[in-house]
Amino acid sequence: MSTQTFEFQVEARQLLQLMIHSVYSNKDVFLRELVSNASDALDKLRLEKLRDDALDVEVSDLHIELDIDSEARTLTVRDNGIGMSYDEVGQLIGTIANSGTAEFLRELRETKDAAGEEGLIGQFGVGFYSGFMVADEVTLVTRRAGESHGTRWTSRGEGTYTLTRVEDAPQGTSVTLHLKPADPENQLHDYASPWKVREIVKRYSDFITWPIRMASGTPADGGEPEPETLNSMKALWARPRDQVSDDEYHELYKHIGHDWRDPLETIRLQAEGTFEYQALLFLPEHAPHDLFTRDFRRGVQLYVKRVFIMDDCEALLPPYLRFVKGVVDAADLSLNVSREILQQDRHIEMMRRRLTKKVLSTVKDLMGEESDRYATFWREFGTVLKEGLVTDAENREALLAVASFASTHHESEPTTLKQYLERMKDGQEDIYYLTGDSRQAIENSPHMEAFRDRGIEVLLLTDAVDEVWVDAVGEYEGKKLRSVAKGEFDLDAKSGDEDSDDEREKRDEAYAGLLGWMGERLAEDIKEVRLSSRLTVSPACVVSDAHDLTPALENMYRAMGQEVPRAKRILELNPGHALVKGLNEAYTERGDGTELAETAELLYGLAVLAEGGQPKEPARFVKLMAERMEKAL
Repeated sequence: MSTQTFEFQVEARQLLQLMIHSVYSNKDVFLRELVSNASDALDKLRLEKLRDDALDVEVSDLHIELDIDSEARTLTVRDNGIGMSYDEVGQLIGTIANSGTAEFLRELRETKDAAGEEGLIGQFGVGFYSGFMVADEVTLVTRRAGESHGTRWTSRGEGTYTLTRVEDAPQGTSVTLHLKPADPENQLHDYASPWKVREIVKRYSDFITWPIRMASGTPADGGEPEPETLNSMKALWARPRDQVSDDEYHELYKHIGHDWRDPLETIRLQAEGTFEYQALLFLPEHAPHDLFTRDFRRGVQLYVKRVFIMDDCEALLPPYLRFVKGVVDAADLSLNVSREILQQDRHIEMMRRRLTKKVLSTVKDLMGEESDRYATFWREFGTVLKEGLVTDAENREALLAVASFASTHHESEPTTLKQYLERMKDGQEDIYYLTGDSRQAIENSPHMEAFRDRGIEVLLLTDAVDEVWVDAVGEYEGKKLRSVAKGEFDLDAKSGDEDSDDEREKRDEAYAGLLGWMGERLAEDIKEVRLSSRLTVSPACVVSDAHDLTPALENMYRAMGQEVPRAKRILELNPGHALVKGLNEAYTERGDGTELAETAELLYGLAVLAEGGQPKEPARFVKLMAERMEKAL
């Protein structure tokens, strides 16, 4: 048969070099990845047979076989699973389809993060490439179930690979590693040693549901060696808690979560009664870098009576828990269930509700008993969980109970809404917050001045989703969630430090002319000009009406393709600021004029800049500002 030579895709070539030349603390993971790939192939064949009775394959003895040739220094991982076609080999092994790989590799080169390198294994379906850590050459022979021809793939990891069609390939896939010499100084063990292979399988793959077999040695009578099954094949979720070690749970998580680190928390759940199921879920310690991408694969593995049904079963957990990994094994579902059927299945909905509540109650327990681990969890996944405040009204109270936020009360320690209520000042009726790009930007906002001076706590919300959930939630424990950048405030009245009615009336009367005139001059951009009680240092700020969308939320909707009308905002002036006083005196003395109108325009532009916005005509704003500076000099 003819052999063709191909070049690896750029990202695949870079990844190969990373595998071959980087120093890993633990090269043993290559065998875990190859065994996991083989296990997946067996799962897929079993499922394909269940769905297609016409598929002429034997599934009574599905297994994984390890074959060591100590003299030739080869290690072969063989399965009789689904196999691959010629085209699939080129697509799955010659290229890396996930668009995030190139970006991840770029970040890796910039940071030179060794932990990140090891974390790459498994994340993009690239576990196969890990074989090049221990081998000078890798040969793969495969035949897809139901096809008559097979494919041989060979590469030395130097930028090219060959593909050959073969006639006599058995069904399934075998991967043969031509092993490098052992090098203990570089953590490269002797993987042609049976005891080392047994050790790795027991450590990493004992839970695999298919038998992993290896010849136990040459018999004394010279006959064929008896295969030895290396793994226990016990489903960890079905075993009593006291019979499973934390290490076993952690290895299962690494297998199904494609993560080289231990999980942050393990969650067990067993439901009995009319509908029985078992669940073993894991909270990761770190958020995957592609958590917010459209291609992120979410969901847990679904089994029915220990038979694998599907990866990434999205119906079992809501999207805001998409980072949760694990296994759910149901007793009464059909083996021929599809993703479409799952959407309407009442048992699935019942499991989804129970699993969601269990995850949230676990987070609440962490919050109360393991504050450091809770802090890690919220730092990594808090932004995702807050999506549930918008989409999951049923669990909104539970989500609010485990949520924490930065606030002006403490520079580094976040606060819960319950703690905020306990610290509220006498007479305070609302929970105050402000959204922005960063804590520093929010704290320096003019909207914060009066609240800071009066010692009123404000939540500092910096995630994009914060713009949405505060409107969806509306209140907490009867206290309204209120933005300090929306609506009108009378903090003097709340603090008991109110000016006399006469003084207020005189001030309003003194500024009435200026406010009316500025409102007319700036009518194209704003709906009103009024005096402010929230400013103590800045001359002016712009605020939204109580029920209007904020500019950030308007931009967010437009970015999603939803056109929303641009709401005019309100310009508030600080009557105690020298600039505003001077402007009022000039208007009272001289009335309308070009210079005065330009000053009013500049004042509005400064207010927009102060909240992180941009003047409508930046060039004109800069020109007017330069002219004013020139005159001042």
